Amino acid sequence: MLKSISTAARTLLKKQEMHNASKSYLYASGNAVWSDKDYYNLAENAYINNVIAHRAINMIAHAASSVPFKLYKLIDGKRHVITQHPILELLNKPNPMQSGKELLEAIYIYRQISGNAYLLTVDKSYKCNKSLDDCNPCNIVDYSLPQYELYCLRPDRVKVIAGDNFIPRGYHYTVDSKTTKYFVDQETGVSPILHIKNFHPISDWYGLSSIEAAAYSIDQHNQASVWNQALLQNGGRPSGAIVVKDSEGKPANLTEEQFYRLKDMMNDVISGPQNAGRPLLLEGGLEWKEMSFSPKDMDHIESKNNSAREIAIAFGVPAQLLGIPGDNTYSNMSEARVALWEQTILPLVENTLDHLNRGIVSRFGNDLELQYDIDGISALSHRVDSIWNRMEKSSFVTINEKREAVGLSPSK
Repeated sequence: MLKSISTAARTLLKKQEMHNASKSYLYASGNAVWSDKDYYNLAENAYINNVIAHRAINMIAHAASSVPFKLYKLIDGKRHVITQHPILELLNKPNPMQSGKELLEAIYIYRQISGNAYLLTVDKSYKCNKSLDDCNPCNIVDYSLPQYELYCLRPDRVKVIAGDNFIPRGYHYTVDSKTTKYFVDQETGVSPILHIKNFHPISDWYGLSSIEAAAYSIDQHNQASVWNQALLQNGGRPSGAIVVKDSEGKPANLTEEQFYRLKDMMNDVISGPQNAGRPLLLEGGLEWKEMSFSPKDMDHIESKNNSAREIAIAFGVPAQLLGIPGDNTYSNMSEARVALWEQTILPLVENTLDHLNRGIVSRFGNDLELQYDIDGISALSHRVDSIWNRMEKSSFVTINEKREAVGLSPSK
């Protein structure tokens, strides 16, 4: 039966099978579950080829990765700020090839494009082959704390291995033909790979990217750009036409010699950007008729702007921050920036920190917690001032409760 249908139909059936496999935790246990989206096309059509999506993704990633962190340690039931700790050093320099900001940018960008980010933890703890009888205790390495490196893996290279409960069995990371397998502890959920994903309503194993939600609008915007490019490559829309008339003002035809002479003159004298605005010299019998945009052309322009606005909505970026005409949801740019931070960036940062606390920070101790430092975000300075003013005027809380509310350690 399958041999009698087309290749496209077989591909569609295969995709449907893979899509169904990702719907249930109990389906195909122990097998790789494939995402039903093409990461390469999503990345190319949106992040690489679409200026609106590219700018929106970078705006979110750059802002989110600039948010400063604070590390808190629970001591005697009180949270205290820790300024020096291996986890802070790890996040500042996660691996020899990247800074902490670059790693976070990669996480945020992958989440926007794929809906998934995979953070690999490599144990680099120092292992000495000598026994304590052969040498004095080493003071260089702190043996009480683990030594790690962090790497963000490309999402299309990682496949989830379905488990028979709510926890995956593991992950397969494939580059070229080499596959590395990482397993997940079925009791604790601990794995060398921390899977950070967006919510997906019909997939248990993969997250939903903003690009998927904006796919139709991105395609429309790209097609409009292709249409404009074709116009430019073909000489653009004619700004007018040369009408040939005889001595009595009636329509007439040029001889072949006259036709090619006029064509050469237009190519040499008025065509191309270097000749923009130059006047056209017309001989007797030739008349210039100017053309203007038709309502259909104007509708095409507005359609492209509308697609751009829909793309911005999908990413949670106010359209006026992207320079899209015709959208002034907020009265000024300052309000738009605050909305971007409060509705898009901070929720993304909080969610990512929850994953880091669960999968990375917990390796250094269950009494540690990372939180973002709102005082270090200049765009939200008004919000910080409001918190400080409310706490300062509060007469029913102690000084240490006030300090704790604004992220400071208790006074001694």
